[in-house]
Amino acid sequence: MPKRNVKKRVKMSKFERLIYTFAIVLAVSAPITIVFSKATLSQINFEVEKKKREISEQTKTNESLSMKINELASLDKIQEVAKNEGLSYNNDNIKTVEEK
Repeated sequence: MPKRNVKKRVKMSKFERLIYTFAIVLAVSAPITIVFSKATLSQINFEVEKKKREISEQTKTNESLSMKINELASLDKIQEVAKNEGLSYNNDNIKTVEEK
């Protein structure tokens, strides 16, 4: 009768199984974590650029409105509005207030 090849199974200890399990979990979860963090970073960068664009647009609007205020507050414009409303310029009625 021929001899059978009997393979002996090597038993792993609990510690070895724990180490192998940890290595497999780490090998699977690391790429997923990296992809997730890159996607989150990309989304945050997109939002930052969007906010920068909004800030730039609001700054331009503010500058435009400041120029409009200066234009409307000019002496010529005030005199024109006063004349249209029937008011007149009287230098004797002007009082100067000085700050200390």
